[in-house]
Amino acid sequence: MCAIAGTINFNNINIEAIINSLHHRGPDSQHSYNYKNINLIHTRLSIQDISNGDQPFEYKEYVIIFNGEIYNHLELRKNYLKDFMFKTLSDTETLLYLYIKYKNKMFDMFDGMFAFSILDKKTNSLILARDRAGKKPLYMYNDDSKMLFASELNAIKIGVENLNIDENEIYSYVRNGFFFKNTTPYKNVSELEAGYIYEIDIDSLEIKKEKYFDILDFYKKEKIINFEDAKLQLDEILHKSVKSRLLSSDLEVGAFLSGGIDSSLIVAVASEYVQKIKTFTVKFDGAFDESHLAKLTADKYNTEHYELNISMNLKDDIEKILLNYGEPFMDSSAIPSYYVSREAKKYVTVILNGDGADEIFGGYRRYVPIANNWIKTASYFSSLTKVLPKPHSKKSIYNYAYRLLAMSGKVGLDFYNSATYDIFEDSYKFDRNNTFKNMDSFIKSIENENISELSKILYMDFNLILKSDLLKKMDIATMSNSLEGRSPFLSKYMLEFAPILSDKFKINGTTTKVILRELAKDYLPKELIIQPKRGFEVPLKNWVENDLKENIFDSLGASCYSQKFIDKKFIDSLLNKKINISDEKRAKMLWTLYSLEVWKKNQ
Repeated sequence: MCAIAGTINFNNINIEAIINSLHHRGPDSQHSYNYKNINLIHTRLSIQDISNGDQPFEYKEYVIIFNGEIYNHLELRKNYLKDFMFKTLSDTETLLYLYIKYKNKMFDMFDGMFAFSILDKKTNSLILARDRAGKKPLYMYNDDSKMLFASELNAIKIGVENLNIDENEIYSYVRNGFFFKNTTPYKNVSELEAGYIYEIDIDSLEIKKEKYFDILDFYKKEKIINFEDAKLQLDEILHKSVKSRLLSSDLEVGAFLSGGIDSSLIVAVASEYVQKIKTFTVKFDGAFDESHLAKLTADKYNTEHYELNISMNLKDDIEKILLNYGEPFMDSSAIPSYYVSREAKKYVTVILNGDGADEIFGGYRRYVPIANNWIKTASYFSSLTKVLPKPHSKKSIYNYAYRLLAMSGKVGLDFYNSATYDIFEDSYKFDRNNTFKNMDSFIKSIENENISELSKILYMDFNLILKSDLLKKMDIATMSNSLEGRSPFLSKYMLEFAPILSDKFKINGTTTKVILRELAKDYLPKELIIQPKRGFEVPLKNWVENDLKENIFDSLGASCYSQKFIDKKFIDSLLNKKINISDEKRAKMLWTLYSLEVWKKNQ
C-alpha cells in the first residue's frame, strides 16, 4: 500500500512538498521520476517484496507507479506472463507486464484493490485506473493546460495554489452527506471513478475514458436459485478471498473483529490459514460495547485477541481527524475508525475488515421494506406524516414506521436521501442544482432498469454511499496511520457472485443477509448470528450535547460559512432546539455543518 502522484506541464512543482503530504501513506521509501513534461511520485508502505519493491518501476518504454495490491499476481505470472523475465516478486512488476501484453483486457484477470498510473512512451500517453469498488482513491486537477493527480485531496491542495471552492458541490454535500461520484469541493478537481481506465495524451491533455467494470452487468444475469449450491459457492469464494489477502503479504496480517457476522466470518476462515491471528476489538467511552460478542469468536478460534480500550480526546483530535479527508466529511464513524486504526497499527501493518458485505448481501434494515414491496403499500398512507407527531427515538418501531411512510411518497433523489442518511430531509427545503439533477437522473435510470427493487437499491448504495463515504472513510482512517486495510467481501469473485444470488438469499421476511447468516451457523457461536446490524455505534447526540457543544456553537456563530447554504435562522433554531425533530436528527444536522466549518476554516 502506498501513495501515488504525478504532474503534466507543472513548472517548478514542489515535489518534496507533495511527498511530505503523502508520507503517512508511504513512510518506508519515497521516490520520483521525470520524463519530459511529466513527474511521477511514489511513497511506499512496504508489504510485498520489501527489499525490491520500490517504485517508480521502469521497463523499456514503460514506467509505473502503483498504490494497492494484486492478490493473485503470482498466479497470473504463471498463467499469462511466461514470456517475461521477472526482476522482483512485486505485484507492481506483474501489473506492468499485464498492461504491456493485454492492455485493458487485463482487468478481467486480477483480483485486487488499486489506483495506478503507467507512463507509456510508445503511445505518448499516461494511463490512470482505479479498482472495481473504489477502495483506492485517486484525484485529478485539470485546467486544460496542466494536470496533477494524487491519492489524496490534500496533496492536490499542496500542489495547486489557490484552489477555487465549488460551492454548488458544497451545497450538494450539505444535503446528501457525501460528494456525488467524481465531484469534489474544488473547481477543476475531480475524483477518478472506480471501474474506469483513463488514457491521457501527454501533449494535448485529451482524456479518453473507458468503463471496464459495472456491477449492474451481474445484477442482470440469471439468478442462482438453489440455496445449498449458493451457500457452497459462497463458502469457497470467501475462503479464496480471505486466503489471498492473508498470504499476499511479507508482514503479519491481523483482523478487525466486532460482534457482527461479517468480521467474525473473516476471522473464522482466516484461522484455517494462520495460527493465532491477531484480532482487534474496540471499546469506546459512551458507545455500544460489542467486546463480549467479539470474544466469543476470538475464544472459539484461539486468536491472539486484543480489546482496545480507547478514550477519545475529541476536543483536541477532532479537527485533525476530519482534516485528513481533504473535504467536508460528515460520517461521524470516521472518528472511532481513526482511533481503532491508530491502536491496531501498534501491532500490525495489514488488517482485514468486513467492508462491503452489507452493500452486496443486504445488511441494512432499510432494505427490508424495499425487498418486501412494502413501499408501494406504505405510499397510500404517506400523507399521514403531515399529522403524525415526529419520532424522537432513533431505534423505536415508531421511527422506523414513520420513516417508511415518509420515504414511500417520494421518488428519485428524494427517496434515496430519505432511505439513507436522512439528514435534512423533510425539515429543510433545498433548491435543485445541477448535481441534484444529475443524481436524480442517475437514480431514476436505475429505477427503470429491469432488475428487482432490492437489486436497484443495492446497486445505488454500491455506487453512492459505499464509494463516496464508507470506503473513503476507512481508507483515510487506516492510511493516516500507515495501516493497510483489506476487504475480502470486495474481491473480484464476491462482486461477480453476490449480484446473481436470488433476493431471498439476501432478505427473507425481516431477516437480513440471509445466506451469510446461514453460512455463519457453520462457523460462529449462535449468539452472534442473531445480532442486528450495528457498525460503529457513535454517541453523536452525546458529543453534540456535551464534548463538542462549545466547538459547534462557536463554529456556527454569526459569521459561519454554513449560512451560505442553510438559512441562518434555521441554524440558530437548530442550535437552540426550536425545531421539532428528534435529538438524533438534530445532532446529525449540526455535525454535518460542523464538519463543513472545520474544513472551511483550514482553506
